[in-house]
Amino acid sequence: MDSCPATPLPAPQCPLCGGPNGCAAVATGRFDVPCWCSEQSFPPALLARLPPDARGKACICRACAQAGLSTADRSVAG
Repeated sequence: MDSCPATPLPAPQCPLCGGPNGCAAVATGRFDVPCWCSEQSFPPALLARLPPDARGKACICRACAQAGLSTADRSVAG
């Protein structure tokens, strides 16, 4: 059974593009802070692109999340 760490892992880079992910939890070292991603949807196809060693350990940045949503929207509409 996986368990959540007591503090966020130090992973400030997006595992997809390598840019800063803007994770508030990583920046503050606490999980009880609001973050942009709490209201964000992450399509399964986007999450599947994560390297296996980054899954559940690193946050995707807003730009990659938005690009993933746009791709998912196009595939649904297409």
